[in-house]
Amino acid sequence: MTLDHTDALFDEVSRSGYYPEIVADGLRDALAGEPVAGYVLHHEPTFDRDEIRRHMTVLALTTSRLILVHTDEHPGDDLLPKPYTSTTSEAVGIDQVRSVVVTRMVTSKSKQLEEAVLTISWGAVSRVELEPARCSDPECDADHGYSGSLTGDDFSLRLAAAGDGGAAVERLLTFARTLSAATSGRAS
Repeated sequence: MTLDHTDALFDEVSRSGYYPEIVADGLRDALAGEPVAGYVLHHEPTFDRDEIRRHMTVLALTTSRLILVHTDEHPGDDLLPKPYTSTTSEAVGIDQVRSVVVTRMVTSKSKQLEEAVLTISWGAVSRVELEPARCSDPECDADHGYSGSLTGDDFSLRLAAAGDGGAAVERLLTFARTLSAATSGRAS
């Protein structure tokens, strides 16, 4: 049986104080009434010249979908001259998730978990890296075309104990375990 973390998620969005109504509206619309089986929320300030801007990313997992909601502050631009907020949501079917990659950074001496990066791929965004192909003959000057790799890179979230707290890093790892179990067909 999957636990319902919906109320806890909306409580955390409210406590963040970062446009809680706007973030909650985007999240509510994307969830479409499905209960939340797991989630992680990341509120991040960034520095842009003389301004501080904030971003919030919410990942929520339902029994059938991975929900991503990202909210940004903008200082105003040609389209909207006054400062504004934008919220983008995406819902990806669990069966569409191709890979869940988790990287843990642990200090050598203390064995303390310092950072974790969660990368999720579902095939919407790919990165191509090409380089000239070469043969083993050092005297060869023929054009051998290109070789390269295609890497799925739809979403990455990095949390660090120093900036986000050790509990936030652990929550990211818990979410990654829950997502991995859901994509394997085994609910946690």
